[in-house]
Amino acid sequence: MRIDDREVKISHASKVLFPEDGISKGELIAYYCRVAETMLPHLRGRPVNMLRYPDGIDGKNFYQKQAPAYFPDWIHYSEVPKKEGGVNRQVVCDDAATLVYLANQACITPHVFLSRADKLYTPDRMIFDLDPRGDDFAPVVRGAKALSELLREAGLTPFVMTTGSRGLHVTVPLPRIADFAEVRDFAQAIAAVLVQRDPERYTTEMSIGKRGNRLFIDTLRNSYAATAVPPYAVRPHPGAPVAAPLSWDELDDRKLTSRRYTIRNLFDRLDRIGDPWADIERHAGRISTARRQAA
Repeated sequence: MRIDDREVKISHASKVLFPEDGISKGELIAYYCRVAETMLPHLRGRPVNMLRYPDGIDGKNFYQKQAPAYFPDWIHYSEVPKKEGGVNRQVVCDDAATLVYLANQACITPHVFLSRADKLYTPDRMIFDLDPRGDDFAPVVRGAKALSELLREAGLTPFVMTTGSRGLHVTVPLPRIADFAEVRDFAQAIAAVLVQRDPERYTTEMSIGKRGNRLFIDTLRNSYAATAVPPYAVRPHPGAPVAAPLSWDELDDRKLTSRRYTIRNLFDRLDRIGDPWADIERHAGRISTARRQAA
């Protein structure tokens, strides 16, 4: 394929990656090529951890941080310091050709940093992962709305997204001033208030066995080198669901589930409403200000 001024060699396009649906690697590549214009603003500048499924979603998979030596020179890379010492040379997905190249490597889901390569220790996203115990989606919706109210009380602007898996992500844009420790502490404090207000419904308990049927408010992604699923990434589940940004009023739709949008129906949605997160950067709020306002 020729994408902009790059030649991307496609191999084994007919290989089926989603057996229940007959979705091939070629269809995955076509999806990422088509969604690139909408997706790239949420990827640019961020180191990528690649989740690869060379034999499809029913086969073995692996996370890959270090970019292989055979990856082309025209891809952008970042030397990311490892916590234990040394560095990883990680892909930074800045253009459509790179996104397609990763799809051709059977990277079904690129996971990205909450910070950008030029300021790795200063995140521009704070993420709450709402993880349900069962299949009932109503508690996730209720939790997202309650969390949104808390964040708005603190003067922040939350955004919401289906993960394409089980739950929802509530994301707050930040201006790259606070470091991960400050962001994580604030996220944990907000989660603790939510649990305090309704301990029968919400928990921050790490042990799955101690959560009961309560909704887990996960703030652990707010750490250096931790990653999250970006908007419009495909997930390795039957139907090829995608992470889909929502407007808050869409949570009132009783038919909503985390896997409602897929590579086969997402573009109808984008044609109708566009990207609900298109202006997310304009709403960045300071943790220091939010902390004073929430006190």
